[in-house]
Amino acid sequence: MPAKVSMELLAQRVRRLRGWRRRGVAFAAGAASVLAMPPCFAWPVLWVTLPVLVWLIDGVTWHGEASAPASPRPPPGARSDLLTDLERRPQAPRRWYASPPIAAAEIGWWFGFGYFIPGLFWVGEAFLVEAETFAPLMPFAVTLLPAYLALYWGAATGLAACLWSRRLHRVLWLSLTLSAAEWARGHALSGFPWNTLGYALTYPLPLMQSAAVLGIWGLTLIGILIFALPPVLWSEPTATIAPRHRPALALALALVPLAVLGLAGQIRLALARQATVPGIKLRIVQPSVPQRDKWRPENQQRIFFDHLTLSITDPSGNRDDLAGVTHVVWPEAAMPFLPLDHPEARASIGHVLPQGTFLVTGALRAEPAPPGAPRPRRVFNSILVFGAEGALVASYDKAHLVPFGEYLPLQPLLEMIGLRQLTRLRGGFDVGPTPRPLLNVPRLPPAAPLICYEVIFPAAVVEGSERPGLLLNVTNDGWFGDTTGPRQHLHQARVRAVEEGLPLVRAANNGISAAIDPYGHILGRLDLDARGTLDVALPTALAPPPYARLGDIVFLGLWLAGAVAATSLQRASMR
Repeated sequence: MPAKVSMELLAQRVRRLRGWRRRGVAFAAGAASVLAMPPCFAWPVLWVTLPVLVWLIDGVTWHGEASAPASPRPPPGARSDLLTDLERRPQAPRRWYASPPIAAAEIGWWFGFGYFIPGLFWVGEAFLVEAETFAPLMPFAVTLLPAYLALYWGAATGLAACLWSRRLHRVLWLSLTLSAAEWARGHALSGFPWNTLGYALTYPLPLMQSAAVLGIWGLTLIGILIFALPPVLWSEPTATIAPRHRPALALALALVPLAVLGLAGQIRLALARQATVPGIKLRIVQPSVPQRDKWRPENQQRIFFDHLTLSITDPSGNRDDLAGVTHVVWPEAAMPFLPLDHPEARASIGHVLPQGTFLVTGALRAEPAPPGAPRPRRVFNSILVFGAEGALVASYDKAHLVPFGEYLPLQPLLEMIGLRQLTRLRGGFDVGPTPRPLLNVPRLPPAAPLICYEVIFPAAVVEGSERPGLLLNVTNDGWFGDTTGPRQHLHQARVRAVEEGLPLVRAANNGISAAIDPYGHILGRLDLDARGTLDVALPTALAPPPYARLGDIVFLGLWLAGAVAATSLQRASMR
C-alpha cells in the first residue's frame, strides 16, 4: 500500500503548512496549473495542483484556527489518524483575520495569483511596443490584473470554507463555488474569461466536442471534480470505502469521465459529414506588420498597398488577381487611417476587386458626434465591407471594448492627469450597438462579427434571435509578440466554433490566422509572424448544438443539481 500511504502523508504535510510556506505552496500550485492551458495542454498536472488546494483549505478549516502551531511529529513507525491529527494541536486565540473563511480566501487568492501571473504575462508585451512611453507601467499591468482576477478565486475558497467538512463532498462545494467564481470573472466589470479552467478539457479534439453540450462553464464545473476528487479520495480514510478499494475507485473517478467524454467526442467526429457553402472562396490576408511601425504616418501608404498586393497573391506567392476569390479578409485595423475619409484609398480597393468580389476588413470609422459632445467626432473600431468601385456595403462597430487598451475607465478624469490607453486615441473608442447585430456581407451567410477578444466570451458571440452562418473574427495580436497570448486566443476562438456549431474565419495581423470548421478542425492556418495568404472554402453551419440553443442554462442546471447533491450529502453527514 505504499502509494496510498504516500498520498496520505502528502495530504498531511500540505495540511500542516503555515505562514509563508502555505502561501508559497498555494502560489506554486496555481502557477503549475497554467500548464493545463494552451499551448501546453498538460492537464494531468491538475490531478496534483487542485488536490493541493483542497488540502490547504483542510488545514485552515478542520482545526478551525489558521495560525495554530503544528503538532509534534509522531514517533517513527506510528501512523496518525488523518481525521483527528489536526485536532491534537493546541488551540490559540482566534483572530478574525485567521478565521477559516478568511484564511481559506487568502489561500485561494494566492493560488489564483500564481495561476494568473504566468497565464497573463503576455499582457506586458503590449507595454513594450512603445517602451519609451508605456514600459514603466508594465510591472503594474502584469501584477495588478492577476491580483484583481485572483480575488474571484479567493472569494470562491472563502465561501467554500463556510460549507467545508471532513467528508468528500467538500470537493463538490469547491467545484460549485470556484466554477461560479469563474463565471463571474467572465461577466463582472465587462468580464475577462481568459484561461477559464474548463479549457483543460478541450484538448485533444474529441474532448473539445463536449463544449457543444456543456459549454466552457459546464466543463469548468465538472473539470474541477474530475481533477480534485480522485486524489483527495485516495488520500484519506472513509467509513464507507475499504482502504484496499480506494486507489481503484480514485482511478476510476479520474479516468472514466474522461473516457466517456473522449469516446462521445470521437463518435461525434466520426459521424461528421461536413459540406462547404457552394460558390464561396475566402482569401485570408496576414501582412505581419510590426505593431510599432503600424501607426507611424510615414508608413501608412506602404502598409495599405502591401495589403492590396498580398490580396492579389495566392498562397504559393503567385499573382492571380483574385481569380475565383469571392471574399478577401483583412485583420483588425488593417489600414492605419480612416479609409472612409480617403476616397483615393477606396478607389484603389475598387480597382483591385473583380466584379462580385468583396473586401471584409478591420478598420477605424468616424462619424460626427452629437451636439454638446466633448469631441467633434465619434471613433469606432469597426469591420467594413467594400465592393465594386470601393463602395461601402456593410459595417459593424465593436461593442465590447478592451479596458485600458481601447478606453479608460473614468476616461476624462484619467486623461486630465495625463494617462492614455494603449491606442493613444484621446477620448477612447466609442461603443457600437448592442445586442451585436449580424453583418450581412453579399454572397456570404449572415456573419457574427467579432473584433479581437470579443470572440472569447462564451454564449455572447451570437446575440439576438437570428442565427448566423459563420463567426468572423478579425484581430491584431501583434501587440503581444511571440508569446502564449496569441496561441491561447486562437484556441478560445476554436472552442467558440464548437460551442456554436459554426465555422470560424479568423484574420490576424501577425497571426494566428485560421479557418476552423464547426467541429474545431483547423482547415488552414498562418502561424505567428508568417506573412502571406490563406485560401479556404467556407464550411456549412451545423444545426444548433445544445449549448448554442440553451447557453448558460446548461451550466446553471448542472450547478443547481450539484448544489442539491452537496446539500443532501451535507445533511446526511450530520445525522
